[in-house]
Amino acid sequence: MSEQEAPQHVEEEDELDAKLNYKPPPQKSLQELQELDKDDESLAKYKKTLLGDGPVVSDPNVKNVVVTRLSLVCDEAPEEITMDLTGDLEAIKKKNFVLKEGVEYRVKICFKVNRDIVSGLKYIQHTLRKGVKVDKATFMVGSYGPRKEEYEFLTPMEEAPKGTLYRGVYTNKSQFTDDDKHDHLSWEWNLSIKKEWKEEK
Repeated sequence: MSEQEAPQHVEEEDELDAKLNYKPPPQKSLQELQELDKDDESLAKYKKTLLGDGPVVSDPNVKNVVVTRLSLVCDEAPEEITMDLTGDLEAIKKKNFVLKEGVEYRVKICFKVNRDIVSGLKYIQHTLRKGVKVDKATFMVGSYGPRKEEYEFLTPMEEAPKGTLYRGVYTNKSQFTDDDKHDHLSWEWNLSIKKEWKEEK
Protein backbone atom coordinates (compact mmCIF):
# COMPACT_ATOMS: atom_id res chain seq x y z
CA MET A 1 0.00 0.00 0.00
CA SER A 2 2.83 2.42 0.62
CA GLU A 3 4.52 4.31 -2.16
CA GLN A 4 7.90 3.41 -0.70
CA GLU A 5 9.14 -0.13 -0.28
CA ALA A 6 9.33 -1.31 3.34
CA PRO A 7 12.70 -2.67 4.54
CA GLN A 8 11.40 -6.19 5.13
CA HIS A 9 9.64 -6.53 1.75
CA VAL A 10 11.05 -9.42 -0.26
CA GLU A 11 9.46 -8.74 -3.61
CA GLU A 12 11.05 -11.46 -5.76
CA GLU A 13 11.89 -14.12 -3.22
CA ASP A 14 10.35 -17.01 -5.17
CA GLU A 15 12.38 -16.10 -8.25
CA LEU A 16 15.57 -15.88 -6.17
CA ASP A 17 14.90 -19.26 -4.54
CA ALA A 18 14.42 -20.80 -7.98
CA LYS A 19 17.72 -19.37 -9.27
CA LEU A 20 19.62 -20.64 -6.23
CA ASN A 21 17.74 -23.96 -6.29
CA TYR A 22 17.09 -23.43 -2.58
CA LYS A 23 15.38 -26.24 -0.71
CA PRO A 24 14.59 -25.92 3.01
CA PRO A 25 16.15 -28.67 5.17
CA PRO A 26 13.86 -31.53 6.24
CA GLN A 27 11.68 -30.44 9.13
CA LYS A 28 12.25 -32.22 12.43
CA SER A 29 9.50 -32.70 14.97
CA LEU A 30 9.70 -31.00 18.35
CA GLN A 31 10.34 -34.36 20.00
CA GLU A 32 13.25 -35.12 17.65
CA LEU A 33 14.85 -31.76 18.42
CA GLN A 34 14.44 -32.28 22.15
CA GLU A 35 16.11 -35.72 21.91
CA LEU A 36 19.19 -34.35 20.11
CA ASP A 37 22.24 -33.95 22.40
CA LYS A 38 20.04 -34.46 25.46
CA ASP A 39 23.12 -35.32 27.57
CA ASP A 40 24.54 -31.83 27.04
CA GLU A 41 23.14 -29.92 30.04
CA SER A 42 23.88 -26.41 28.77
CA LEU A 43 22.43 -27.21 25.34
CA ALA A 44 19.36 -28.78 26.96
CA LYS A 45 18.73 -25.57 28.93
CA TYR A 46 19.14 -23.48 25.78
CA LYS A 47 16.73 -25.69 23.83
CA LYS A 48 14.17 -25.49 26.62
CA THR A 49 14.34 -21.70 26.44
CA LEU A 50 13.96 -21.81 22.68
CA LEU A 51 11.49 -24.67 22.30
CA GLY A 52 9.51 -24.50 25.53
CA ASP A 53 8.31 -27.54 27.45
CA GLY A 54 6.55 -29.17 24.52
CA PRO A 55 3.45 -29.04 22.35
CA VAL A 56 0.63 -26.82 23.57
CA VAL A 57 -1.95 -28.91 21.72
CA SER A 58 -1.52 -32.63 21.05
CA ASP A 59 -4.66 -33.04 18.89
CA PRO A 60 -3.41 -33.60 15.31
CA ASN A 61 -6.67 -32.13 13.97
CA VAL A 62 -5.77 -28.71 15.39
CA LYS A 63 -3.65 -26.61 13.05
CA ASN A 64 -0.03 -26.11 14.08
CA VAL A 65 -0.16 -22.41 13.14
CA VAL A 66 -3.37 -20.49 13.81
CA VAL A 67 -3.59 -16.88 12.65
CA THR A 68 -6.01 -15.12 15.02
CA ARG A 69 -6.06 -11.40 14.15
CA LEU A 70 -4.80 -8.74 11.79
CA SER A 71 -4.82 -5.11 12.94
CA LEU A 72 -3.87 -1.80 11.37
CA VAL A 73 -1.98 0.07 14.09
CA CYS A 74 -2.34 3.83 13.69
CA ASP A 75 -1.99 6.38 16.48
CA GLU A 76 -4.38 8.74 14.70
CA ALA A 77 -7.20 6.22 14.29
CA PRO A 78 -10.36 7.11 16.27
CA GLU A 79 -10.91 3.41 17.06
CA GLU A 80 -9.16 0.08 16.81
CA ILE A 81 -8.93 -1.31 13.27
CA THR A 82 -8.83 -5.09 13.60
CA MET A 83 -10.25 -8.23 12.04
CA ASP A 84 -10.92 -11.55 13.79
CA LEU A 85 -9.47 -14.27 11.57
CA THR A 86 -10.84 -17.17 13.61
CA GLY A 87 -14.42 -16.51 12.50
CA ASP A 88 -16.27 -16.01 9.22
CA LEU A 89 -13.72 -14.98 6.58
CA GLU A 90 -16.49 -14.39 4.06
CA ALA A 91 -17.96 -11.70 6.34
CA ILE A 92 -14.55 -9.94 6.41
CA LYS A 93 -14.59 -9.74 2.59
CA LYS A 94 -17.84 -7.75 2.72
CA LYS A 95 -16.52 -5.13 5.15
CA ASN A 96 -14.43 -2.04 4.37
CA PHE A 97 -11.65 -1.14 6.83
CA VAL A 98 -10.99 2.62 6.69
CA LEU A 99 -7.68 4.49 6.73
CA LYS A 100 -7.39 8.24 6.38
CA GLU A 101 -5.14 9.23 3.49
CA GLY A 102 -1.52 10.00 4.33
CA VAL A 103 -1.50 8.54 7.86
CA GLU A 104 1.33 6.35 9.10
CA TYR A 105 0.38 2.83 10.11
CA ARG A 106 1.74 -0.65 10.69
CA VAL A 107 0.19 -4.06 10.15
CA LYS A 108 0.09 -6.27 13.25
CA ILE A 109 -0.50 -10.01 12.92
CA CYS A 110 -1.30 -12.21 15.92
CA PHE A 111 -0.83 -15.97 15.68
CA LYS A 112 -0.29 -19.11 17.75
CA VAL A 113 2.05 -22.07 17.27
CA ASN A 114 0.63 -25.23 18.82
CA ARG A 115 2.83 -28.27 18.20
CA ASP A 116 6.01 -28.03 16.14
CA ILE A 117 8.56 -25.37 15.32
CA VAL A 118 7.63 -23.54 12.13
CA SER A 119 10.42 -22.11 9.99
CA GLY A 120 10.45 -19.06 7.78
CA LEU A 121 6.96 -17.70 8.35
CA LYS A 122 5.98 -15.06 5.80
CA TYR A 123 3.09 -12.64 5.40
CA ILE A 124 2.28 -12.02 1.74
CA GLN A 125 -0.15 -9.35 0.58
CA HIS A 126 -1.33 -8.71 -2.98
CA THR A 127 -3.16 -5.40 -3.38
CA LEU A 128 -5.62 -4.77 -6.21
CA ARG A 129 -7.70 -1.78 -7.21
CA LYS A 130 -10.64 -2.25 -9.56
CA GLY A 131 -9.28 -5.72 -10.35
CA VAL A 132 -5.79 -4.49 -11.30
CA LYS A 133 -2.79 -5.50 -9.19
CA VAL A 134 -1.07 -2.40 -7.83
CA ASP A 135 1.28 -3.82 -5.19
CA LYS A 136 2.78 -6.97 -3.72
CA ALA A 137 4.50 -7.06 -0.34
CA THR A 138 6.21 -9.99 1.40
CA PHE A 139 7.25 -9.65 5.04
CA MET A 140 9.61 -12.11 6.71
CA VAL A 141 8.01 -13.01 10.03
CA GLY A 142 10.58 -15.57 11.24
CA SER A 143 10.72 -18.98 12.92
CA TYR A 144 8.78 -19.83 16.08
CA GLY A 145 8.27 -22.68 18.55
CA PRO A 146 5.06 -23.74 20.31
CA ARG A 147 3.84 -21.82 23.35
CA LYS A 148 0.55 -21.02 25.08
CA GLU A 149 0.77 -17.27 24.47
CA GLU A 150 0.13 -15.66 21.11
CA TYR A 151 2.95 -14.18 19.08
CA GLU A 152 2.70 -10.70 17.58
CA PHE A 153 4.44 -9.47 14.46
CA LEU A 154 4.59 -5.81 13.40
CA THR A 155 5.51 -4.69 9.90
CA PRO A 156 7.66 -1.58 9.39
CA MET A 157 5.85 1.77 9.35
CA GLU A 158 4.07 2.59 6.10
CA GLU A 159 2.27 5.65 4.81
CA ALA A 160 -1.22 5.38 3.35
CA PRO A 161 -1.61 6.78 -0.19
CA LYS A 162 -2.65 10.42 -0.38
CA GLY A 163 -4.50 12.46 -2.99
CA THR A 164 -7.69 12.33 -5.00
CA LEU A 165 -6.35 9.70 -7.41
CA TYR A 166 -5.47 7.32 -4.57
CA ARG A 167 -8.71 7.50 -2.60
CA GLY A 168 -11.04 4.55 -2.94
CA VAL A 169 -11.31 0.87 -2.08
CA TYR A 170 -8.36 -1.52 -2.39
CA THR A 171 -8.76 -5.31 -2.23
CA ASN A 172 -6.04 -7.16 -0.34
CA LYS A 173 -5.39 -10.86 -0.83
CA SER A 174 -3.39 -11.97 2.19
CA GLN A 175 -1.57 -15.21 2.93
CA PHE A 176 0.36 -16.52 5.93
CA THR A 177 2.81 -19.17 4.72
CA ASP A 178 6.30 -20.56 5.47
CA ASP A 179 9.46 -22.01 3.91
CA ASP A 180 7.65 -25.29 3.21
CA LYS A 181 4.86 -23.45 1.33
CA HIS A 182 2.21 -24.43 3.88
CA ASP A 183 -0.86 -22.22 3.50
CA HIS A 184 -1.64 -21.49 7.16
CA LEU A 185 -4.32 -18.99 6.19
CA SER A 186 -5.45 -17.11 3.08
CA TRP A 187 -8.11 -14.42 3.17
CA GLU A 188 -9.37 -11.27 1.45
CA TRP A 189 -10.18 -7.88 2.94
CA ASN A 190 -10.96 -4.40 1.69
CA LEU A 191 -9.18 -1.20 2.66
CA SER A 192 -10.89 2.12 1.96
CA ILE A 193 -8.63 5.17 1.72
CA LYS A 194 -10.65 8.28 2.58
CA LYS A 195 -10.02 12.00 2.96
CA GLU A 196 -11.26 11.84 6.56
CA TRP A 197 -11.75 9.00 9.02
CA LYS A 198 -15.50 9.54 9.02
CA GLU A 199 -16.90 11.50 6.15
CA GLU A 200 -20.25 13.28 6.27
CA LYS A 201 -22.92 11.65 4.14
